[in-house]
Amino acid sequence: MCHNIVGSENYVKNLRLMNAGRDDLYSDTDSTFITSGSFGEGLEMRGSDLDMMYVIKNMEVYEDIKTAYNSNVQYVLMETDDVKPGFTQLLLVQEQVYSQFLCQRCEEHNGKHYFSSAILKQKFMCNTDSTVIHGPCISDKGGNFDNAICFHCRTWISQASQWITRSNSSWPSYNVKQSIIKHGVLFVPIGVKGLPKENIEWRISFSVGEKFLINTFTHTQLMCYALLKVLLKDVITTYTECEDLLCSYFLKTIIFWISEELPQSIWKPENLIPCFMRCFSRLIYSVEYSVCLHYFIPENNMFENKIEGRVREILLEKLYTLHSYGWRCILFSNQLSNFHVSMWMDHIEPHTLHTIEVVKTLHSKLLWFTINVYSSTKCNTNTSTKIIHQIVFSDNSSLKYVSTYYMSVWGSKYAQSAPLNSTRRGNKHQYRQYKSCLCTLLQNIYHDAVSGWLMLASFFYKSKQYSKALHIIAYSILKCSPEKLQILMDLSDIHYQTLKLKLFQNISIVQLWKIMLIDRMNFLRNSWLIPNELQMEVENGAYHISSKVYAYFLKLLCHYQLNNARQCQDCLHTLQNVISENNFIENSKQSHSRAYTILGIVFQLLGDNESARQAFMQSVEIEPDCSLNTSVKRLTLMNSF
Repeated sequence: MCHNIVGSENYVKNLRLMNAGRDDLYSDTDSTFITSGSFGEGLEMRGSDLDMMYVIKNMEVYEDIKTAYNSNVQYVLMETDDVKPGFTQLLLVQEQVYSQFLCQRCEEHNGKHYFSSAILKQKFMCNTDSTVIHGPCISDKGGNFDNAICFHCRTWISQASQWITRSNSSWPSYNVKQSIIKHGVLFVPIGVKGLPKENIEWRISFSVGEKFLINTFTHTQLMCYALLKVLLKDVITTYTECEDLLCSYFLKTIIFWISEELPQSIWKPENLIPCFMRCFSRLIYSVEYSVCLHYFIPENNMFENKIEGRVREILLEKLYTLHSYGWRCILFSNQLSNFHVSMWMDHIEPHTLHTIEVVKTLHSKLLWFTINVYSSTKCNTNTSTKIIHQIVFSDNSSLKYVSTYYMSVWGSKYAQSAPLNSTRRGNKHQYRQYKSCLCTLLQNIYHDAVSGWLMLASFFYKSKQYSKALHIIAYSILKCSPEKLQILMDLSDIHYQTLKLKLFQNISIVQLWKIMLIDRMNFLRNSWLIPNELQMEVENGAYHISSKVYAYFLKLLCHYQLNNARQCQDCLHTLQNVISENNFIENSKQSHSRAYTILGIVFQLLGDNESARQAFMQSVEIEPDCSLNTSVKRLTLMNSF
């Protein structure tokens, strides 16, 4: 059961490795990128969102002006007078000359200027209509992303000084503590709700330190944490009166305190149930006495002015009721209700465990996020240099595979942003561009089995080398065999039988993707590699489409340019079958509507306008939003003639 919810130790390790590698590559001279929250800790569960922290590098926070030593950055001072423990105000000092960016986000109180957490969030909100403020974060309206702009203090702060010497147990170890202290702390833009100076307060965040601690957990500790999160999200918060009282951060804090109290030897798989119940009992105790002390700053009682009065009584009653069922209380979650108790501890065959990991990964935001994260990255050689350095100098084979994967994903974007149609600098320069782009696209074939090859075929099509493009397309189509995997797909019997093969038991998930995964085609805005017939699709943003649909579309375009009429008709009929059978087309409105748009473009190209109109209408029926579907515009253009 727990493998279905959390994943195996290997799966969690891979998730953390992918996140760490991406964070490093995504970071640049302006900001450090940190994947935080459950996802950053290696836990991806149903409904998990992606918590991302952007640490601005040109501004730092200090407790004492004497410790400010980098003249290339701006600094602000912590001011904690009359501020609740765990929070601070960020004071501008007269000795420093501040940028316009900082000055525009300040408020004056009693003759002093403070960096405003509220103004910072509002300024970032002005950039788009699709976001909302969610606590310290800017979030998308769909609830998929939480982005927090934050600032860094390189030194350990006095508010948390007692944590350094508090624990005499073996957890956390001395080395882990030193790593946490060395990193310092972060500051996120949110104050204590309802207080007069809420808008100029900042919460002290130990997010990176907490990731260090979570990474030391045994898998049993991680299971307990995950089961508490499931209980909270799927059961406790379903009671209207309890919906907003508890959060996963409180649960994490409770696990930290208990981990400090118990020897690590207790956290074993055979003790999962008693360990889970001990954590649940501690949660009840905390609610009963309205006390949940911050792990790093115990003076901060996070339940103060929150878990009290009538709402505390209601919550306590619900928790007591759930506790009376013992460990079976988690079966009230519809994620877990179909599992039998024997499935907790039963031995799982290696091939079954591997298959569970594959299924979990295919339905994971990890895969989607990894592929799409580079749509907003800067396209320069610095990223490539970072990746090559990781591949060449890393002693960790898993990290090498991950880095190779990122090199492949990055290569697709880099190649799409380097057009070859400029002749102003002469033929030699254009030839060098051509060779560079070709080399980059050859690096782009390692993140899945098909889409990288099809991007290379697009390169040859755009270079009017139609025969070369056709050879690569034929190779790509051969790879679209029934045992291949696709994002969000449900596995069939043939997939289960294939994954049982020894070939797949001892390879990393990244290697498996290269052999088995058919990713969709991802084109950037104004990509020069996309065929001219699809330029309308990338005028306003990035565009993705089924690789198999695109393969037959591109094949038809090549034959059309070569005046091969019969082959064009063959491609058309095959494309119709692919679409009607949903063959390697993602199960989403957008994917299906775009497939019919492609079909309409083909009919239009071949002179069958009535069939084109029908295909465009079918596309619009599936996805009527004109901002998401160019078939609306294409129909309008057809009707104007």
